[in-house]
Amino acid sequence: MFKVVLIKGDGIGPEIADAVVKIFDSAKVPIDWIESQAGLNVIDKHPSGIPEETFQAIRKHQIALKGPTTTPVGKGHKSVNVTLRKSLELYANVRPAKSLPGVRTRFDNVDLIIVRENIEDTYAGVEHIQTADVAQGLKLITRPGSIRIAKYAFEMAKLYGRKKVMAVHKANIHKLTDGLFLTCFYEVAQDYPHIQSSDMIVDNACMQLVTNPERFDVLVLPNLFGDIVSDLSAGLVGGLGVAPGGNIGDNSAIFESVHGSAPDIAGKGIANPTALLLSSFQMLQHIGLHKTKSRIEKALMETLKEGIKTQDIGGKSNTQQFTQAIIDRLIPMESDELKEPNPLQIKSELLPIRKERTEDCHGIDVFIESHTGIPKVPEKVDHLQLTMISNRGTKVYPGPKPDIWLVDHYRCRYVAKDTNGDYLRISDEELFHLLRELYVHKFNWMHIEKLRMFDGELGYTKAQGE
Repeated sequence: MFKVVLIKGDGIGPEIADAVVKIFDSAKVPIDWIESQAGLNVIDKHPSGIPEETFQAIRKHQIALKGPTTTPVGKGHKSVNVTLRKSLELYANVRPAKSLPGVRTRFDNVDLIIVRENIEDTYAGVEHIQTADVAQGLKLITRPGSIRIAKYAFEMAKLYGRKKVMAVHKANIHKLTDGLFLTCFYEVAQDYPHIQSSDMIVDNACMQLVTNPERFDVLVLPNLFGDIVSDLSAGLVGGLGVAPGGNIGDNSAIFESVHGSAPDIAGKGIANPTALLLSSFQMLQHIGLHKTKSRIEKALMETLKEGIKTQDIGGKSNTQQFTQAIIDRLIPMESDELKEPNPLQIKSELLPIRKERTEDCHGIDVFIESHTGIPKVPEKVDHLQLTMISNRGTKVYPGPKPDIWLVDHYRCRYVAKDTNGDYLRISDEELFHLLRELYVHKFNWMHIEKLRMFDGELGYTKAQGE
């Protein structure tokens, strides 16, 4: 008997969770449900939306099935989903998109899997208000995180018999962050010579997905792009109402419906449980009950083929009728169905936390607030020479100012070079001296970034026009 934590969630969550439980009970799936809470129903007592008891239950039993929870837009508590993923180190978000019988779409032969890095990128949530007019969010891409998700994608492709893995990125613009992601992808790809590896810029990938999705197999993406492209892919096969998802780590896994909580239809008995049911198929595969998964999946497919569907995908059935139709099409359990489960879990190996590289600091970017135009900061302090000022990434000094709007947030770049134009290594004391000079001259600086060289290559980007 497998113990699985069940989080019903908000809105329609309890209705679709009950539908899945009813189907599993009828199919005699050997699961003991451990019901736990998360979402709006506990927000008054638990500001994160997740009681500690729920975390403990998932850590203990390692597997959870979760209905939708509500995330306020622009205010309120952080996403329950994101909190669970980060707290439990569920680093791989796996979103299959496969055409379903009876669900009409523009395409008939979609069968792809999105593997999304689930922890870092802009979803690290490191944001600051810099000035009254400027907000900043940091995009954090790490080498260990990128290697780990690439390895997961290739291992999954090997286990599932997939032929191609493609990295999707924006390394043409985000040269250092997405560039690191792409470099790590191809490092890992060398260990899987029998799987075709390639990459594509994310905007092109989106265009190709809506014109020729059959060409894609497994796609691996950083967090933000993965979030967007996985929903786009769901649209290819009928929408979020038929889109499963799994959040998988080394020690725990949560399988969830990826659609919203739909409070406008909660309690009306018309919610579609397909997405959560498909997610439960991922869960069965994860714990090794492959024959059980196939048996219930066949019942679902037969139901859809016969045109028995909920209203959101063009049918006339309510939640109860759709659920019962699946149950009615279940075939009896085979005698050997539950023998020796064979889980397809993929464990990430211990990865190098740090790549050894030589590094030298030769300058600093200081971000300054100015309401009177380009700030007249000191031209030189010790060895540090002012070489550039930019506004929203475009160089505005030296030289003629481009015809652009100026906001009150300027990046002032100071670099140390010798008489031959070679970079000079500088100390933190020299950087502190520069900041003291800016303070004395009453410049309001918000934050700094060291300018460093790694193995002879610049560890930062130039401004537009620099």
